[in-house]
Amino acid sequence: MAENTKRSLFGLDGITGMLIATGLLLAILFMLVTNAIMVQRVSATKAYDPSPVVNSLDNVKMKSTDNAKYAIEKL
Repeated sequence: MAENTKRSLFGLDGITGMLIATGLLLAILFMLVTNAIMVQRVSATKAYDPSPVVNSLDNVKMKSTDNAKYAIEKL
């Protein structure tokens, strides 16, 4: 059996690769958390606008063909 003499502690398969992978994962995590915070801020300041609803939803029944008249208008 041949001995593995090409091992490298600081190669891409060693500490350097581990640090690159960890940095990449932290960058992805930071990006996703930042986007989630921005979406939450926009959702908190811009409330849902129910104006596209044609009629009052008080008379909508769970299963009825008449529900089509309460549909949301296409913009």
